[in-house]
Amino acid sequence: GVGPVPAAMFVVAADQGWQQQSSEHLAALHGLGLRHGLLVVTRSDLADPAGSERDALDRIAATCLGQVESVAVSARTGAGLGALVAALDRLVGGLPQPALAGRARLWVDRVFTVTGAGTVVTGTLGSGTIAAGDVLELAPAGRTVQVRGLQTLGRAVDRADAVARVAVNLRGVDRADVRRGDALVTPGAWLSTHEVDVRLTVEVDLPTSGHLVLHVGAAAIAARVRPFPGGTARLRLASPLPLTIGDRGLLRDPSRHDSSVGVVVLDPAPPPLRRRGAATRRAAELASVGDVPDTASELRRRGVVSARLLSSLGADLPARPVAGDWFADPDAWAELGARLQQLVERHHADRPLDQGLPVDAARTALGLPSPTLVQALAQPPLEVAGAFIRATGAREELPTAVAEALDALHAELVDRPFRAPEGDRLRALGLGQKELAAAERAGRLVRLTDRVVLLPDAPRQAAAVLAGLPEAFTVSQAGQVLDTSRRVAVPLLELLDREGVTILGADGTRRVRRPAP
Repeated sequence: GVGPVPAAMFVVAADQGWQQQSSEHLAALHGLGLRHGLLVVTRSDLADPAGSERDALDRIAATCLGQVESVAVSARTGAGLGALVAALDRLVGGLPQPALAGRARLWVDRVFTVTGAGTVVTGTLGSGTIAAGDVLELAPAGRTVQVRGLQTLGRAVDRADAVARVAVNLRGVDRADVRRGDALVTPGAWLSTHEVDVRLTVEVDLPTSGHLVLHVGAAAIAARVRPFPGGTARLRLASPLPLTIGDRGLLRDPSRHDSSVGVVVLDPAPPPLRRRGAATRRAAELASVGDVPDTASELRRRGVVSARLLSSLGADLPARPVAGDWFADPDAWAELGARLQQLVERHHADRPLDQGLPVDAARTALGLPSPTLVQALAQPPLEVAGAFIRATGAREELPTAVAEALDALHAELVDRPFRAPEGDRLRALGLGQKELAAAERAGRLVRLTDRVVLLPDAPRQAAAVLAGLPEAFTVSQAGQVLDTSRRVAVPLLELLDREGVTILGADGTRRVRRPAP
């Protein structure tokens, strides 16, 4: 559970000196990257503390803690206790300010029940603020919980700020639903992940078979390791954890208590490694990644990122999304736009009868997670036409064979415009569904049904003829005056109904809407 704390008070007894456990504790602090500490030599009434103090200071100085202040004390006589309080004040005064306005995360290390209060968890609040009444998420389960009450340092408080030891009384949560290593986090602000890419604080040969244990926060999770060149690795966790860039942990071999190495999380949402050489390429990418979230770097690495993922990485959101809640690296976005234009041009060349490139096909080809991004990319000279992407203002250019077939159809209909050809005739002309759809988009004909087609001016001509009929007419009367069959008359009249040219009465008859005088 030491992971979230920013400083350590390291204790050595004057009469016992440095112990094996001291080495294990110092190795853990070094692996976690702690840079603020204080040495306290206790039991100074039983032995001269000078020797133990010099030995401990030398050992500590060789770690990331570096040179630390030291105080010798005796709990029995009280010697040095005042100096210890002053040294602790100086230590705390030199700590960096925690992020209070950001996302909260409290690692749970104890769970118990209090009569009359219910479930209580304790842990170290490493970031953010928790207040009574807050709704939090219990990670990694994703369950929503509410804070009933808070205590810190034995006092009831309305609000606790990081970094602090906190007891949280949870409303409506059974003790069995929470366990050590869980975390209370700001809802929707953290990514619970099974896979992380990490940098080792010391380059060592890690075993590739069997399980190591990752200690992070208050959690101890079995992890399989895939080492990369250059002191980085991918960890596959047995259970998900809410991790972010810069989190530090210890990777230990459970069979060897003296074997541990520190790790720094570089990417809690790494890409899959599918192709040969992917691990080497990934190692090269990770070589330039820092342990502090950087928005521009994350956008460059990922190309297009959702707001939720970017926030869960600990990065700030850019000023303006490219679409919805999606953000993109400017260069990657420009490249995607150029690729989309090429895809549209190639699709039109290969399938000139299509309406355009389907949006979902473009999304798949570009490897984008949302069709919204494809639509946002379709800037001039491209446009969105329904579910398709096409060139802006593109006119339908029909293949020669289709244009010639339509010329023949026009010649057959020009004198008897309502005698729509039968399906056999359309097939003989080579006019299938794709060809007819393309011809309609090009304005060369109008389709009343899939197999009933007329020249584009036919509805206007029909309205002029029907205007000469009595006030109300039947479908049969319309068919006679238009010199056509019921197969054509019914859908033609339905089209005129939809366009408001004719009005269908309750008795099934129609009349032509007369213009106002």
